[in-house]
Amino acid sequence: MPLDLTPAPGGRRSSLRVALRMARRDIRRHRGRSLLIVLLIMLPVAGMTGAATLYQSSQRTPEEIVRYELGNTQARFSVLPVPNGESLQDPLNDTMVVSSTGNHDPDFEGSDPRDLVPGGYEVLPQRHLQLTTAVGEALVSLQGREVDALHPAFAGKFTLLDGRAPESENEVVVSPGLLARFSLEFGAQFTTSAGTFVPVGTIRDADASDNNSFLYLRPGQGPADALADERSHSMSYYVVGQEPVTWHQIREANSRGVAVLSRSVVLNPPPRDQRVANGAQPSYQSSETTTLYATFGLLGALALLEVGLLAGAAFAVGAKRQVRELALLAASGADIPTVRSVVTAGGLWLGSIAVAAGAGVGLASAAVVVLWVRSTGSARLAGVHPDMLLTTVAMLMGLAACILAALAPASQVARQAVLGALKSGRAPAGDGKRTTITGAVLLVSAACLLAAGWLLGRSATDPDRQAEQLPTVAGLLIGGAVLAVAALVLLTGWLILLLTSRTQRFSLSLRMAARDSARNRGRTVPAVAAVLAAATLASAALVLSASQQTWMRENNSWNALENQAFLPLAVDQPPLADGSTQPPVTVDPAELSAAVERALGTVAWTQIITAPAYPRNCGDGPSPHPEAPARTETSNCVQYSLAKPEGNECPMTPQRRIKDPADWRCQGSLAQWSGSHRAVVVGGADDISAVLGREAGPEALAVLQAGGMVVTNPIFVRDGKTVLQAKDLRTWSDSASDPSTVHDTVSSFTLPAMVLEPAEAVPYYGVISPETAERLDLRPAPAELLVQLDRFPSAAEADAGAAAVAAVYKQPGTGFWVEPGISQNNPWMTWSIVAASALITLSAAGIATGLSLADARNDHVTLAGVGASPRLRKALAASQALLTSGLGGVLGCLAGTLPAVLIVGFTDMRTAVEVPWLHLLALMLAVPLTGSALAWVFTRAALPMSRRGLLA
Repeated sequence: MPLDLTPAPGGRRSSLRVALRMARRDIRRHRGRSLLIVLLIMLPVAGMTGAATLYQSSQRTPEEIVRYELGNTQARFSVLPVPNGESLQDPLNDTMVVSSTGNHDPDFEGSDPRDLVPGGYEVLPQRHLQLTTAVGEALVSLQGREVDALHPAFAGKFTLLDGRAPESENEVVVSPGLLARFSLEFGAQFTTSAGTFVPVGTIRDADASDNNSFLYLRPGQGPADALADERSHSMSYYVVGQEPVTWHQIREANSRGVAVLSRSVVLNPPPRDQRVANGAQPSYQSSETTTLYATFGLLGALALLEVGLLAGAAFAVGAKRQVRELALLAASGADIPTVRSVVTAGGLWLGSIAVAAGAGVGLASAAVVVLWVRSTGSARLAGVHPDMLLTTVAMLMGLAACILAALAPASQVARQAVLGALKSGRAPAGDGKRTTITGAVLLVSAACLLAAGWLLGRSATDPDRQAEQLPTVAGLLIGGAVLAVAALVLLTGWLILLLTSRTQRFSLSLRMAARDSARNRGRTVPAVAAVLAAATLASAALVLSASQQTWMRENNSWNALENQAFLPLAVDQPPLADGSTQPPVTVDPAELSAAVERALGTVAWTQIITAPAYPRNCGDGPSPHPEAPARTETSNCVQYSLAKPEGNECPMTPQRRIKDPADWRCQGSLAQWSGSHRAVVVGGADDISAVLGREAGPEALAVLQAGGMVVTNPIFVRDGKTVLQAKDLRTWSDSASDPSTVHDTVSSFTLPAMVLEPAEAVPYYGVISPETAERLDLRPAPAELLVQLDRFPSAAEADAGAAAVAAVYKQPGTGFWVEPGISQNNPWMTWSIVAASALITLSAAGIATGLSLADARNDHVTLAGVGASPRLRKALAASQALLTSGLGGVLGCLAGTLPAVLIVGFTDMRTAVEVPWLHLLALMLAVPLTGSALAWVFTRAALPMSRRGLLA
């Protein structure tokens, strides 16, 4: 009878059940190694799941918008600050204009929101108030709200936390932050600029933090004088009724300068084609979100790759311990796929447990954070919003990483010779040629992906088109980065052989470590690969962080030089009862300087800054009589600026993106916006040094003496000349170079000019001499007192400065603001990232080295048996750790730096690409040296007796 070799029906399923059963038993026998693998896979999955959940929890759902902002009311009507009637708000955010023509209509006048409330609704008004209260000799500001906050219609928006509702005329409810700030208790009197009140309860606004200082007044308790302006931006009206407010009604209200947040529209937003105003300019779509996802995508992929390789090292050790058992299985008739599936099934079991636990831990942790944040009264997180798509992706990535981590050692064990394994219990090392060739192919593929991403990003010169291509470019670069790491992992064996051939001059322990690594590449390669992936993750994070900080430094908005404060010397007075304005009060600069110096002990010097006459009495908008003089004895509507010669404007795209941030026309002081009344300084060498931070040289002084101007930015100069323009603040006209509006020019003067760029991009056009200012009839006068401090003041020092300034001004609410400059915490932040990166890399090195040493325990027993001293064995362990972490660290820094640089190069931060060489060098040196030292310390001098030794 012929032998039937046809596979039995269902045989593959049976072998899979056998593999799963054997894998489950092996997991139970080796709980420590199994727990390590589960934790390695679980932690990044939990981190990604938690991060995705927290991000989504920071975004309000339509239901939360309605509950937190409207309560049970139907809609809210408020002022929409728009330049014309052809503007539309965001349906979900009534404070944001999402579509507008951008043209200024001088005849446009918005309506009172109260006039547009439809009939048939109950109207609940709310008024925002700016109040002050005395703290010692200073007056500090706080916010007030005049609203019936405990009305049933506001349930969900306002909640009474403690105390009771007000009953008498002077009783109020307040926010918890106000009680804490002013150390108040229920029943204590609290005096403000609106009157004296008695807090009897605390209230929570779901749309604001409890830490804010809010005083809630009932309708009629607020000051009556604030009601004079019917068009006041502080008024809003909530409507209660059954009829919904439709999108058509909102568009009509927007055309009349009124914003509406409607319950029905928020819950059922209109289509996007109905959210565009007729003739609207294209809106700017920032690539910030895409940049954020690209950054986290790269870091997440590298993190999973790292833990996958660490898990692979653990699986490799476990597979070697299973060699004899698997060889017996093969000898009993199991084919290669069945033997391989036993180890792979372990990855399936452990991966499933890890991703399920990781997703659960991530979701639970995020939920705890959200609930804790909400319980403290913070409005940063709206609610628990699991992101099921990203959570599923994270789980699938984690499971794939675990299965792939088990696949490599499973394939190696399954291909070994059965008889050799049964005789020695050890898998013979292959020649590795196929692995090297595969690594070379993957390295070429990675280079092709990186090149494709770079070429695609460079194919479009238009920033708008580049922003559209950014997701594809980021995907190519991330794929190239992951392939590069995989290629370097596969080439690690070849690199170890290459290094071993050049270790003749090293010490004995280093030579032994190199030769042992080359002979036992099965345990060396996973260890190097794990460190490589960790170093790749760390170096990419360093480059991304350093580039972001550089971008923040380059785009910092400077109001003065670092640690400078400017205090006005002419203070406006409140309007009279009839609405007319009073002349400003001039303060003595010597008195002001002395007061600040007494309050602060860090004043380096003070300087009086002179500028053209301060604009005043120009009204709140375009004048109905533009033919009237721009400057009279009682008013001044002239402001001075420098004209940009034709061709010196910063090139912009139709979506208002800067075409080339490195273009000299887009950099420097006032390159992209207009200056204030203080942007032209009248003075000499001392003023140049004070406001620009540069010493005036002979050429600058000669220009000033010749009646010229020292200019801060070359974009305002052509052929050694600059044009000083006088603008009428009452007028508006369309700009010739962009869709914005500008003031009309009433006069201009051409002056000789030289460029002296300031130390930082401070908002000054330049400096002219007092003689030139008098000749041009600029009417210069002392404008401000510039105060230079030795260091940035603390909160207490700033309060002391504010109190001193308020005493001189004799006005409440006067602050003391100091230019902080670039945050001094940035260098420490970078080194903190270095420390965290080193810790991550060191942890990977420790785990990988520990697994490698555990696998090499029999070799150490052999060394001890032939007379090797404990010192030599400890030195060998230290050398193995040094070689493993050193090689992995160097390769990882190379693999992480290049993709990070390329990704940053195609985002809004492309002009701020920075590679922190010092920090990367510290990372490459600290990890191997620390790992080697720890391996020396924790390698035991006395080895435990092995079974073979006992039998002997």
